[in-house]
Amino acid sequence: MDHFLYRGGVLHAEDVPIPEIAAAVGTPFYCYSTATLTRHYRLFDEALAGMDHLICYAMKAASNQAILRTLAGLGAGMDVVSGGEYARAIAAGVPGERIVFSGVGKTREEMRVALIGGIRQFNVESEPEMRALSEVAVSLGKVAPVTIRVNPDVDARTHAKIATGKSENKFGIPIARARAVYAEAASLPGLEVVGIDVHIGSQLTDLAPFRAAYEKVAELTEALRADGHDIRRLDLGGGLGIPYTRSNEAPPLPMEYGAMIREELGHLGCEIEIEPGRLIVGNAGVLVSRVIYVKEGEGRDFLILDAAMNDLIRPAMYDAHHEIVPVIEPAPGTEQRPYDVVGPVCESGDTFARARHLPPLAAGDLVAFRSAGAYGAVMASEYNTRPLIPEVLVNGRDFAVIRARPSFDEMLNRDTIPEWL
Repeated sequence: MDHFLYRGGVLHAEDVPIPEIAAAVGTPFYCYSTATLTRHYRLFDEALAGMDHLICYAMKAASNQAILRTLAGLGAGMDVVSGGEYARAIAAGVPGERIVFSGVGKTREEMRVALIGGIRQFNVESEPEMRALSEVAVSLGKVAPVTIRVNPDVDARTHAKIATGKSENKFGIPIARARAVYAEAASLPGLEVVGIDVHIGSQLTDLAPFRAAYEKVAELTEALRADGHDIRRLDLGGGLGIPYTRSNEAPPLPMEYGAMIREELGHLGCEIEIEPGRLIVGNAGVLVSRVIYVKEGEGRDFLILDAAMNDLIRPAMYDAHHEIVPVIEPAPGTEQRPYDVVGPVCESGDTFARARHLPPLAAGDLVAFRSAGAYGAVMASEYNTRPLIPEVLVNGRDFAVIRARPSFDEMLNRDTIPEWL
């Protein structure tokens, strides 16, 4: 469920008509719904009710500080994967004890900053990283809380580019070697082993891969406890998918996911951490664009928009599907026609959809890409010297620009011309 609905024939974000926002900020732009963010966070919180838990929002999905502050105000922690994301979380008012640091390539400087600023835990991904963290912690006179990310060799049945739990993926250590790696961690100064970390991929639409991974985590927990480790925290990652289409095949609900966690891990008495990103913010955002031209081609018509692949790269990068809807609701019974929906970037890959059936549209009409809140704005670029587009947050009848569109002068002034030129 989201809060982007037609009212009186006009698409609204909560109580704000989309054309009103477009008139104020121009197109294209991203628009997020506070009500949807809140609802989705609370679904996870309710799903884990009665268990000691912390929901750490995966910032890589959408990292605007207004979104972070909204979720932090509800009680969320943050899952960060870079020093920049850590700085964003701190700037948004998230205390260090609610920040988990993930990622396969943490630098010593990132470790140092997080240890000084405060951190809930590091999710360690390799022995070299673990040894480096020990050295950094000792040099600062600190103790770094760690979980070790284990790779359970479970097929997540998702897109190859977002699968992370198979043996050939770069993430974590093989679960078969976990006991030896934990023994080394316990022997290193400056480290405190607090738990286990696992994350098998993104956009999962079936609970079976989760269950297979968590069964292995439960077995490992018992084995590590028998080895003398105080395993009191299980970081289960994120990955629960969202419906990108309006088909009847919906991914599992957070409540079903929570019930499965109870079944597989509830008997261990561990604090549970989960790191949802896409499910919290994906359907909480839309990309709004305007039709520039309708072009008749050889055997096909093109809908040329002012949004492009640099604004929303998921279709080009992952062949991802986003539902595209007109902002002005078509009359009942309006006949649809196929369009190739494209942007103005000079790449054939700048294509959002092929032969997508839509009602007749004309230059100047507004369209909205649904389910664009996750991995939209954060993956955008200035390719073709196109400015990053505004982000807007709606709260009831109010809306605010939470990232402005830079001017060309602002973009150009970031360049520095060497003195010999």
